[in-house]
Amino acid sequence: MSRPDRSGGGMIKGWHGWVGTFTGVALITVAVLPLAALAVWALARRRGVTGIKPAWAWRLSLAEAGIVYGTVPWIWMIMLPGARAGAVPGRVSLVPLRDLFTILADRGPVTLTGQVVANLLVFAALGFFAPLRFAALASVSRILTLAAGCSILVETAQYVLHLDRVSSVDDVLLNTAGAGLAALASRRWWRATARSSSFQPRSATAPGR
Repeated sequence: MSRPDRSGGGMIKGWHGWVGTFTGVALITVAVLPLAALAVWALARRRGVTGIKPAWAWRLSLAEAGIVYGTVPWIWMIMLPGARAGAVPGRVSLVPLRDLFTILADRGPVTLTGQVVANLLVFAALGFFAPLRFAALASVSRILTLAAGCSILVETAQYVLHLDRVSSVDDVLLNTAGAGLAALASRRWWRATARSSSFQPRSATAPGR
C-alpha cells in the first residue's frame, strides 16, 4: 500500500523523468490519447470491412482500446521502483485494512483518500470494458475474480522484483472492488449485449457490399 514518492518534482528532466516518475507516466498517458482514438477508428474500420455491423464494430473497438489505455498506465506506475529498489527485500502486508488505518493515522484523510481512489481505478477500465468486449466476462463475479487475480499477480511481481514497495492485501481488495464497481457502472450495456442476438456479420449480399 505504501507508495514511494515518484512524482518527479517540477519539470520533467531526461528520459527517466518521463518513464520513471508518476508525473511522466501521466503526461505520456495524456499525450497518447489521440493515438488511442486513432486505434479505435482503425479497429472499427477493419471490422466494418469484414462485415461486422458498424455499431458493434465501434463498441468492440472502443472496449479493446479502453481496456489497454485505462489499465496499462496504472500498472506502469504501480511497477515503478522505489528509491531502495533491489537493496531491500520485498515486504508483505496480509492483514486487511491495517495499511489503510496506518495511512490515516500517519498521513491524514487526504492522503488516505488519494490512495483509495488510485487503487480503485487500477482495474476500473478492465471492469468497465471487459464485459462489453468478452461475453464470457459479462458477470460481476467473473470480473471480480479476474481483477483479484490480476492484482495478486501485480503484488507478487512487486515482491519478487524487490521494487521497494509493500505488497498489500488492501491493494488487492481495493483493486478488485474498483473493477467490480466499474462493471456495475457498465452493466446496463453489457447485459443488453448479452441478451442481444444481433452480433452477426452483415450478409455478403447486403446493399453496398
